[in-house]
Amino acid sequence: MHPPAPPGTAPVSPRCCSRCPSSIPCVTSDPGILRYLSLLPPVTSRVSPVLPGDRDRPGVAGDRPCPRSHPRTCMKCGQGTAALVIRVGDPFCRGCFREYFVHKFRAMLGKNRVIFPGEKVLLAVSGGPASSAMVRQVQEVRFGAWGDSGALALPPCLPEGAVRRQSPEQREQTLAQMETLLQATGFPYHVIHLEEALQLPPSILQPGLERSGPSGPSYKEAVDSFIQQQRQDGDSGTSLPGHSTQDTPAGSPATPRLPDAAQTQELLRGFEAAGTATAREELLQMLRTHLIVQTARDRGYAKVMMGESLTRVAIKLLTNLSLGRGAFLAVDTGFTDQRHGDVMVVRPMRDYTAKEIAFYNRFFSVPTVSVPPLFTKRREKPSIHQLVERFLLGLQEEFPSTISTVYRTGEKLSPEPAKASSESQRCLLCLCGLDTDGGEWGRQ
Repeated sequence: MHPPAPPGTAPVSPRCCSRCPSSIPCVTSDPGILRYLSLLPPVTSRVSPVLPGDRDRPGVAGDRPCPRSHPRTCMKCGQGTAALVIRVGDPFCRGCFREYFVHKFRAMLGKNRVIFPGEKVLLAVSGGPASSAMVRQVQEVRFGAWGDSGALALPPCLPEGAVRRQSPEQREQTLAQMETLLQATGFPYHVIHLEEALQLPPSILQPGLERSGPSGPSYKEAVDSFIQQQRQDGDSGTSLPGHSTQDTPAGSPATPRLPDAAQTQELLRGFEAAGTATAREELLQMLRTHLIVQTARDRGYAKVMMGESLTRVAIKLLTNLSLGRGAFLAVDTGFTDQRHGDVMVVRPMRDYTAKEIAFYNRFFSVPTVSVPPLFTKRREKPSIHQLVERFLLGLQEEFPSTISTVYRTGEKLSPEPAKASSESQRCLLCLCGLDTDGGEWGRQ
């Protein structure tokens, strides 16, 4: 018989493979292992796994146990019991998985050399798993590697309950959860409602002027200067700088928590005017991006971090191809997006799969806020975005390398086609160049 499943694991099937003689469920549900085991020939003799204390029993040493009937060892430390199998051959214990997760975030920032030590960065937080994990990683970098003065952040949270058909009571509850989540980080924050998009200035439809002036120090010089400053502050006993007064949380207890009902109704009329669910998804993404960029401009931030995961980037890549935005894939899914001129968008979570993020949040108690999807009366194929998501996630269950392959394909694209040659050749909504030139095909 199989040994009992370790605590905290969930059985997946009454019989995992043809090699298992028992009907007791196994403890792993990796689709790659299931596919591999389904191709193995069945065995005719009953096989028992080697249990602790069984090696002294005669006849047990030669038995071949089912490869999934006992805990696996962590591939990194070689001592701890694996709590997670990221890929088929990559089991990690909790401690090593945390080190792996944090190191990947630091390596992403260090490799691209976009965020300098001590620089203030705006975090765009929706309360979802990816953006919540991103906030935790910024905390790890800020309080771990760079000390208390590294990478100050002002996360704007974006309640979108109106277009998601939430009642005022549900919106109040969601907003309270998001404020609790952000207050626990210790960062100052600013709440942005989607209704504020109705008061955006016309300048949001034009790229801002890039900040001119003498070129700053290189990344290596900035790091060396920051480390030297930290040592001097430590020797002199001075405290490291904290938050500035201009970054205090916006609003006051007397300020209404929700926008006016008239603004909400006007916003809903705009979404109802969009003819399809795909158009509503695109409208929501555009308004969200414009709000975040305008908040960064108003508060003097030159860089914004978005919490888009590897899974989300792969889905977005195929979705944009389906929508005819193939020329702009590099700026829509790349690590940096500089189409807005004075504000650079950075995607530091694009190397993490949704599975890694979900397990990290679960293992280390990262709070998240769940919100319903956009309202639609069609259950099947409501929008191109959701259709592509179901297609990719369905393939991922059978072929575990699907999403990573799509992601790596997007890495080879160039952002040059998205640049506009003049203002008249620039799209007012996405600020990319108008894709009206057919190239060689258009000249034939």
